[in-house]
Amino acid sequence: MKVERLPPVVTSLKPGNHPYLNGAWTPLHEEVDAEDLEVIAGAIPADIDGVYIRNTENQVHQPLGRHHPFDGDAMIHQIAFRDGKASYRNRFVRTRCFEAEQEAGRSLWGGLADPPGTSVRPGYGAHGSLKDNASTDVVVHAGKLYSTFYQCGEAYTLDPLTLDDLGIAPWAPIDGVSAHCKVDEATGELLFFNYSKHAPYMHYGVVDASGKRTTYMPIPLPGPRLPHDMAFSERFSILNDLPVFWDPGLLERGVHAVRFFRDIPSRFAIVPRHGGDVRWFDAAPCYILHFLNAYEDGDELVLDGYFQEDPTPPPLHGSVEGHEHMMAYLDMHSFKSRLHRWRFDLKTGATREERLYDGIVEFGMMNARYAGKPYRYAYSVTSKPGWFLFDGFVKHDLETGEAQTIKLEPGRYASEAPFAPRVNASSEDDGYLVSFVIDENRGTSECILIDCKDFAAGPVCRIALPHKISSGTHSVWADRAFIEGGRAA
Repeated sequence: MKVERLPPVVTSLKPGNHPYLNGAWTPLHEEVDAEDLEVIAGAIPADIDGVYIRNTENQVHQPLGRHHPFDGDAMIHQIAFRDGKASYRNRFVRTRCFEAEQEAGRSLWGGLADPPGTSVRPGYGAHGSLKDNASTDVVVHAGKLYSTFYQCGEAYTLDPLTLDDLGIAPWAPIDGVSAHCKVDEATGELLFFNYSKHAPYMHYGVVDASGKRTTYMPIPLPGPRLPHDMAFSERFSILNDLPVFWDPGLLERGVHAVRFFRDIPSRFAIVPRHGGDVRWFDAAPCYILHFLNAYEDGDELVLDGYFQEDPTPPPLHGSVEGHEHMMAYLDMHSFKSRLHRWRFDLKTGATREERLYDGIVEFGMMNARYAGKPYRYAYSVTSKPGWFLFDGFVKHDLETGEAQTIKLEPGRYASEAPFAPRVNASSEDDGYLVSFVIDENRGTSECILIDCKDFAAGPVCRIALPHKISSGTHSVWADRAFIEGGRAA
């Protein structure tokens, strides 16, 4: 492996015992380029051609208050496959806030768990007091990579192949862009939403294949809400108004405390893709972090995602002392997320719901070529009880109900794992699941590929990374041909 290290960033972070600043969440401050990655086991298939990109949380400076893992600065990790070989590189996302704290040499903003008045500068996004760290999500559209923040911020742009900084997306509106923009590979369009604390509280937009914003419309809500994801079918986009949001009485005093209003139904907004009248459908109260896919089935619109049975769980006693509340809110086993299906009857206005899988799972991915269309296979992660750490994968056959599970060895933790279609793929599951793995037993990280046609067999190869990465949230796979086609458009 040939490794070139870039000049170091300025950091003021001190050693400590915070559960999400150690172990698999230990921040990484090193940026490198690495060629000819070493294969630990198996062989890199010659029929995979593209990039796997993962966003991670890396706290650079000593926190002003109580650190939350979603406060860390965005670092993008990329592994590129071609002709049976792999290369790697990683870069911090140079957000306005990252650059300001580099100049100051310290933290300037408080975090999600801090009281009002902690930040020393005005904040960004829906919350208003946080740092726009762009550390939540990544998507590839029109040949560019966008890194975004879940509380709404700028869409920071990088080259998906080189990770060069390309500035801020010019199409992003003044209220910013939430994480979980959606890309329709069939049309080349990017769909997005944002939310805020001022009326109408939510907007929805479309960016065409050339990178021009063509639709931007209000989605009026009763008050400030906390949507996290959206979905789309061939003709419609689906947004949500869920009964988990900041307590209005406390919000008037500047306190951002989340509450589950169990007597308020969940609501889903069905919007024609390029704008038009909004139709609302009621459903059982819950919270949903992530959707899988949506598609049209006759007069019905089908939506799959992860239904949280207890989105504001009680403190996780017996976990890390002093962090019981935070540990529960980050634990899939505490908020009880399960794969779920909603059916919205566009003719009658009725909603039907059903459970698709009884196990605790989340962070679902599927073959992006089937996004917005009927599909059969989905891939979820399992988690270590009590922690925001992924310890396995599940392949769901949504036609038969069969589920196959792979569990990692204790001490090994995965990343969200997108599906990478095999070159000249002949079927929906003809390809690989791609994930980074943090090995706490050895203090290393690696990349694994799982052949989805032979899922239960486990990884077909393991590839060493040049350093141990930190954990984080979301990732994306982009075929090289898709990137080059987007650039041409």
